Amino acid sequence: MIKLFAADLDGTLLNAFHKVDRTVARAVRAVADAGAHMVLATGRTMLSNREHGFDGLPVEMCSGNGSIVVGPEGVLKTFPLQPRLLEELVPAFPDICFECVTLEGMFATGTADMRMAGFSSDPWWRQIAMRGMRQTFQSSIHFETPLAVLLEREVLKVNCRVPDPARAEELKAFVAAHADLVVNAPFSPVMFELTDPAVNKGASIAWLARFYGIEEDEVAVYGDGGNDIAMLERFEHAYATANGSREAKRAAGTVIGPCALHAVPRHILATLRRQSRVPAYTRIE
Repeated sequence: MIKLFAADLDGTLLNAFHKVDRTVARAVRAVADAGAHMVLATGRTMLSNREHGFDGLPVEMCSGNGSIVVGPEGVLKTFPLQPRLLEELVPAFPDICFECVTLEGMFATGTADMRMAGFSSDPWWRQIAMRGMRQTFQSSIHFETPLAVLLEREVLKVNCRVPDPARAEELKAFVAAHADLVVNAPFSPVMFELTDPAVNKGASIAWLARFYGIEEDEVAVYGDGGNDIAMLERFEHAYATANGSREAKRAAGTVIGPCALHAVPRHILATLRRQSRVPAYTRIE
């Protein structure tokens, strides 16, 4: 009996245009009507259901690759990076625009032009599909943030894109040498998504399940990319979309259809149809 459904967004729950549509909304509402939880497990920073088209829908979030857990009443738990990592990372790579995620907003170390240069290696079709989302997102970023200001805040996740292969290898080497402070779990190979080593979508979903008194075999998870692998490996009921990476499919073991055909919302609805109701559970305070 599945009591908690957790899905990545882009390439998974959302449609091919990275949008919430009627089919997605219907599945989310059906989960709530059945007495279960719908959790958005995303690398994006989401602090409420008023973002990214989910306004009014009953969803919870494990966002920032699991560094932020959000329930109906707001933030339940955070998993910050150690300040020592930023003290070493930012001065070592002054030419890279690091986007530092905090509960107060996004603070970038570089300029807006430096950030946009990171998308230059994307194929043309992806640049078109993501242009609007990038521009909207960029308007909310605080650029050219000094290191001293970052150290005054609780940084939960650091994102960046490094189109220069040689520079990317240097950053990978830095991460490997600081494995006690940071882990990189990117959606795609061109990205870096840095969090505390203990943080991933799977661990945060498991924490949220325990918070509600739900067993891990009562959780179903869906993903398609590199930052979903820990989540897909952890849970028995794990599903990768057909458009997902080879690694994600291997981690899940079960592959459903592509996101363009609403494979995930349809699978959720089919699962709920097999379950006439979800038994009541006890919330753990």
